[in-house]
Amino acid sequence: MSTRAQIAIQTGLDEWAHIYTHFDGSPSHMLPALAPWTPEDILSAREIRQVTAEALDCFVPPRAPRVLSRPTCELCHLYLWQDGAWVDATDHSE
Repeated sequence: MSTRAQIAIQTGLDEWAHIYTHFDGSPSHMLPALAPWTPEDILSAREIRQVTAEALDCFVPPRAPRVLSRPTCELCHLYLWQDGAWVDATDHSE
């Protein structure tokens, strides 16, 4: 079963690239899996099947990331780079 997620990375003042991830998007998997990767690594991947600590399994050819004016959770989970680490930014109040 897929737990889809997005990784939002700020690329401009009001510009956030949202990188799609298809599998294993839950925080218990994603936060440790994202730990070795930089925002630049994720941006170069563009569209990801699965993130692991060892590899980024990317779609070929990848689709370009969606660019929005703010981090927006459109799937199950949303992750952001804050203060040098990845954080779960999913709004759990819904």
